[in-house]
Amino acid sequence: MQAGFIGLGSMGEWMARNLAQAGFLSAVYNRTPAKATALAKELQVLAYDSPEALAAKVEVVFICVSADQDVIDIINAIVNTIKPDSIVVDMSTVSSATAILAAIKLAEKQVAFLDAPVSGGVEGAQKGTLSMMVGGETKTLCRVHPLLETLATRIIHMGPTGTGQGTKAVNQIMAAGINQAVTEALAFAAAQQLPLPKVIEVIGGGAAGNWFLEHRGLSMTQSVFKPGFKLALHHKDLKICQAMAKQNGASLPLIDVTVKDYTQLITDGYGDEDISALYRLKVKT
Repeated sequence: MQAGFIGLGSMGEWMARNLAQAGFLSAVYNRTPAKATALAKELQVLAYDSPEALAAKVEVVFICVSADQDVIDIINAIVNTIKPDSIVVDMSTVSSATAILAAIKLAEKQVAFLDAPVSGGVEGAQKGTLSMMVGGETKTLCRVHPLLETLATRIIHMGPTGTGQGTKAVNQIMAAGINQAVTEALAFAAAQQLPLPKVIEVIGGGAAGNWFLEHRGLSMTQSVFKPGFKLALHHKDLKICQAMAKQNGASLPLIDVTVKDYTQLITDGYGDEDISALYRLKVKT
């Protein structure tokens, strides 16, 4: 199956590269044409000047963009040209409602849809070791599974359309909690003038050890916040979680606090930094 990739951001570019390396990628599109053209030349695939043109030429369309409206805009465009029996796989982080709406629009054209958001950051996208949570029909997942295996080492079918995005919301809530705990704990350690590298090493090997502490602990305590996952994007995702919680009656006090913290950091100009930039607020207090 030949695939096209729409959205060549920090995650999408690496996923496109992995598909190309496995021989599945034939086309790319990006809102910034120069980026698509350069990557297409490197990977020896075609760059298209519109989502509609790309969708007409491939069997599988991958989407990885930033926001709900971006996804809907792309779906509204490609329904005009996409071939029946094609498959659209959306790996953006959006609401379950957006995933369901996209699936309905595509079904009218006899096109299958999977909401398949991922976790693992830029590092996981680069290495092809993402964790993927998938909503949609089993038969559709089976058809594209060989392609997804080039992107992720853990591919879990969560249920019908929308459950992939629902699971990603759980992931984003948990990531916010871990961020709050790790940044606060390390700021506490710094206030005690403890040797932070040793603190991170010993705690990382115990019950409180986690991926975020291991991969971001040292850098944050050295005031290095190179983005693996941009703070502004996590802020966007948590706003989606808040909206979903409002619909289903869930309470998310931790997320409410984190959104407030992120808003302050974005206002201060740190939105493009890694989410570990939350440490900036912790060491101030």
